[in-house]
Amino acid sequence: MHNNEQKPNISVLGMTMGSGGAEKVISLFLPKLMNDYNVTLVLFYDVFHFEIPDGLATEILIRKKNISTFKKIFLFPIVFFRYLSFIKKNKIKVSVSFLTRPNFINGLLKIFMRDKVKVIMSERNYPSIEYRSSKPRYYLYKLLIPVLYSKADYLFSNSEWINKDLKENFNVSAQFKVIYNPILLPEVNRKEIPSNGTVKFINVGRVIATKNQELIIDAFSGVKEAYHMSFLGDGNLMGYLKNKTEKLGIAKRIEFVGNVKNVNDYLSESDCFILTSNSEGFPNAIVEAMALGLPVISTNCLSGPLEILNSNEAVNIDKGDFLIAKYGILINVGDQHGLKKAINYAINNKVFLIEYSQKSLERAKAYSIAVIYIQLNNLINSCLN
Repeated sequence: MHNNEQKPNISVLGMTMGSGGAEKVISLFLPKLMNDYNVTLVLFYDVFHFEIPDGLATEILIRKKNISTFKKIFLFPIVFFRYLSFIKKNKIKVSVSFLTRPNFINGLLKIFMRDKVKVIMSERNYPSIEYRSSKPRYYLYKLLIPVLYSKADYLFSNSEWINKDLKENFNVSAQFKVIYNPILLPEVNRKEIPSNGTVKFINVGRVIATKNQELIIDAFSGVKEAYHMSFLGDGNLMGYLKNKTEKLGIAKRIEFVGNVKNVNDYLSESDCFILTSNSEGFPNAIVEAMALGLPVISTNCLSGPLEILNSNEAVNIDKGDFLIAKYGILINVGDQHGLKKAINYAINNKVFLIEYSQKSLERAKAYSIAVIYIQLNNLINSCLN
């Protein structure tokens, strides 16, 4: 660890630096944190997708690759004691963790070290939905989360709704904060909204059941006006959805691009962003599209869209209809007719597209890394003072 005597020692604990949303957030925070602290990035496993800054100290707790889920359970105590040893050796003042298992490690750390270290945890998922996919895991987490998360000096998530869920359904008692996911504001300029001709829609995300891209295809099957729809991302439903567009006779107007590095290039050539998730933690994709000036149509799912598109003010959306919110359009989850109406409205109202393009650009500024980092830095300072 490269120590500057003037800076406090902190650690950032994560599973990996793979291609997930939490890892992206960590990658954006790290360069900023290094300006203010002696930072060590500590990971469970040696996996890197996102680049890390030059000169950043790193610590890998488990070097083995391809470990089975069964073995991971037994490795948990090893991970904890290695992390505990690291904390003591490097005189870490504040330990910041992202995601559930790192948060559990941080909770145990607090039990062992009490006031010798301050602990900040970050929950990135909506627990009641995310953890129900496996019954054993759900019941285990219902036992562990109340005990270990409540040890945090501060617990922040990326949504008011996640905090509410942790309090009400998992009985977590901690000092809660909301710090939204940061984005890098792009320098690229988006093309002008077309005054006539084809309107280009886009969706970015894993092609899986939770993201419900099938809803978009079902909605477009009833749209007569000229449009083009692009899906960026890959997943286990890709083949099924491609076949469906063929059967519905709309394959020529719908493009499955797959995974790409240059997402912003595709966004900048589009006119409107659609998100149809059944649930989210915090939908980065919406904010990244808005940062390029795309108007947004989104399901009002838990959690994130209401906070981004309507400042978290409650709405009532009629079934089969849509609602024009402060910064975009909201529809009910799974509402094909509401989405079809919203799409037709966007196609036939260029004034809306132009107006909400500007609103998107303004709204995205609230999520810039410069703004969001100040909030995290304040939290860490609160622990040190």
